[in-house]
Amino acid sequence: MLLVREFKTVDMFSVIKLASETLTERYNPSLFNYFYETFPEGFIVAEKNHKIIGFLIGVKMDFELAKILMLAVSKPYRKQKIGSELLTRFLKKINIENIKRIELEVRTNNKTAIEFYQKHGFKIKEKIKEFYQSGETAYTMLKEI
Repeated sequence: MLLVREFKTVDMFSVIKLASETLTERYNPSLFNYFYETFPEGFIVAEKNHKIIGFLIGVKMDFELAKILMLAVSKPYRKQKIGSELLTRFLKKINIENIKRIELEVRTNNKTAIEFYQKHGFKIKEKIKEFYQSGETAYTMLKEI
């Protein structure tokens, strides 16, 4: 059974491991703790059979803007609406905060992620050259609530 819930500190190792397996960028592990301390409501995990299989990290930027920093689902569990569940939970959390806009960055060549976000009402706002460590270009995507 899938359980989507707020992150707990005991989840840290599993989340960092999943990030290293699924995301192209490499992040300092202390960054995850920083995001949790900054906006714990925006750190959400998906768990199946007591195993972390996905997570979303979002932060509140100001009184009307939130930003999704990371969204990852383990490969064997993709295309099962887990990413949508994580995103829906985050949207509910920030709705309580009266946030009006959500932004995120995505690689311009990540068609699957772009389509996923567009399906959830995000629109491409701008292109940022050399955004990633690899020098790849990103789109900024925005959703108005």
